Amino acid sequence: MQIRQAIEAIKEAILQGQYEAAQGVTRIQLAVYFGIGKYISQHTRKNVWGTGALETISNQLRRELPGLRGYSATSLKKMRLFYENWIMLDANSSVATDEIKTTITIAEITSGNSSVITDDLVAIDIYHTLMVPITREFPVEDFFKVPFTHHVEIYKLSDLLARYYYLHRTAEEHLSVDDLKKLIKNDAYGHREQMPSNFTKTISNAAMMRKAVMMFKDSYMLDFINVEEIGVRDNIDVDERVVEKEIVNKVKNFIMTIGRDFTFMGNQQLLEVYGVEQFPDLLFFNRELNAMVVIELKTGEFKTSYLGQLMGYLTILDEKVRKAHENPSIGIVLCKSANREYVEFMIRDYTKPMGVATYKTADEMPENYRKALPDTEALKKLLNESVKEDKK
Repeated sequence: MQIRQAIEAIKEAILQGQYEAAQGVTRIQLAVYFGIGKYISQHTRKNVWGTGALETISNQLRRELPGLRGYSATSLKKMRLFYENWIMLDANSSVATDEIKTTITIAEITSGNSSVITDDLVAIDIYHTLMVPITREFPVEDFFKVPFTHHVEIYKLSDLLARYYYLHRTAEEHLSVDDLKKLIKNDAYGHREQMPSNFTKTISNAAMMRKAVMMFKDSYMLDFINVEEIGVRDNIDVDERVVEKEIVNKVKNFIMTIGRDFTFMGNQQLLEVYGVEQFPDLLFFNRELNAMVVIELKTGEFKTSYLGQLMGYLTILDEKVRKAHENPSIGIVLCKSANREYVEFMIRDYTKPMGVATYKTADEMPENYRKALPDTEALKKLLNESVKEDKK
């Protein structure tokens, strides 16, 4: 009798959900799955139903609703997990806290009829089960734009903020399930935008914006530059040209540090417009971004004037140097220190894509790390010995 009641309750929810979904309301489908997941969770986790109940329910549903898809025993288990992993959205759950004062029901979101389902059998009330918290963090619109197949991948993540991140990426970029899986596998959330930049506002191409965000870090260890070895007595006396010269001399090391697919175009390359000459410190081309990347070196703390200087370089590069098939140029200020919050505040209104990163040199590494690294001669000796061993 319990199984028969379950079948009737679930079937009623499916039919109502199909009616709403036929009108293009994806969120109703999610609400139905959430409600069914709750219903199944309450009856299976407490051993109300016997072993094999989900198989029985699934088979009977397909008999009574010919052509029904998406309600296999495996799918029903996914609905259960969908509910259990988002249980904080259930207003009647003990997990829902008093901190969430304002909520909206599915009925309010869809302008549906909240009295459609009135089954006496512990009904699957799809309109009042799923309560969405109106908080700054919770991505309400993203949540309901993401198909259930994608939710199945996202709810596996234990970190709630990571879920929010992938919900947004999926909704914003219309990701396929395979693309979403790749992002999760590559830990896109863990490597999300670290460098303060305005890329999300200034790069209109979503794919390029994502690549730019992922490519640049907030800090770089330029351990191939040792101020002590190049004869500078105090870090305060270091000039940008000294650091630039070391980077140019060891440009391969620098490229390996900042990322892949960079080609060095030159340093202090002349940019001239209306008789005014400009000389950006370092100019690269990145094949992945299909864009020039100009890097301005600063040995002190970040100043807002650096952004204006960089903006000028980018304007000239885009209008006088960039080829028709290339994407807009990107600018990076590479300085010794920067207040991240201040940078993010000041950079937001600039119209050219730019970011600010910091760097450290070998002499700034902690003493224990510096001692652990072999010096240049010792390293050469190790490499020579390795080559000899390979030849044997």
